[in-house]
Amino acid sequence: MNASRTQVPHNQQNTTQILPLENGDRLSQVEFERRYTAMPKVKKAELIEGVVYMASPVRHKSHGKPHAVIMTWLSAYWMATPGVDFSDNATVRLDPDNEPQPDALLRIESGGQSFVSDDDYIEGAPELIVEIAASSASYDLYDKKRVYRRNGVQEYIVWQTFENKLDWFILQAGEYVLLQPDNNVVRSLVFPGLWLDIAALLAGDIAKAIAVLQLGLASPEHAQFIELLSKQQP
Repeated sequence: MNASRTQVPHNQQNTTQILPLENGDRLSQVEFERRYTAMPKVKKAELIEGVVYMASPVRHKSHGKPHAVIMTWLSAYWMATPGVDFSDNATVRLDPDNEPQPDALLRIESGGQSFVSDDDYIEGAPELIVEIAASSASYDLYDKKRVYRRNGVQEYIVWQTFENKLDWFILQAGEYVLLQPDNNVVRSLVFPGLWLDIAALLAGDIAKAIAVLQLGLASPEHAQFIELLSKQQP
C-alpha cells in the first residue's frame, strides 16, 4: 500500500509567486510596486485611486511626437535653471493609493514639495506635471486630475492631442483654475520664465514656441528665481 502524501492546502501553495499586473487590478502601493518590478518588459503602469492602469501601445502623432515636443520645451527650461529637477516618465509616490507615472514633470530640488527616495523614486508632489492625453475624455482630466489636486501638484498641463487643445491649470484655494494667456503667452506662476505660446505649439510652430520660452529665460523674474534657488541649495 502506498504511503499517503500530505496535502498542502490550496491557499498555502505558490505563496512566493508574484502575479502579473492587469488593468483594473485593485492593489496597495506596496503590492503594485512588487508586481511592477517583477515585470521589466512593462514600460508604463500606474496606480490611480488604488486601481491599476496599463498603457496601450504608443502612437506617433497622438502621443510620441507631442511628448517629444513637451520634453524639448521643458528640457530647455531645466538646462537654464539650476536648482530645478526634470524627469520623463518617472514613477511618483503620491500617497498609499496613488503612484502615477507622469509623461513629464518639473520639481524644485531643495525646499520643494518632493524628494528622491533612497531607492530612487520621487516621493511627494512635484510642482508641475504634464500629461499627453488623447482627448478630454481621458482619465488624465478626471481621476488623475483629482489625485494631483488633492496631493498639491501646483501646476498641471494636459495636452489633448485629438482635440488639438492644451489646458494649463494652477492650484488656487484647493482647486484647479486655468492659467490665462497674456499677449497669447501663458506664464508659469511657480516656475518664473517658463513661458508657452500655446497657439504656436498647437499650430506646430515649435520654433516660435521655443523662441517665446527663450524670452522667458531672459526675463528678470527668471534671473531672480535662479538667485532664490541658489540660496536654497544645501
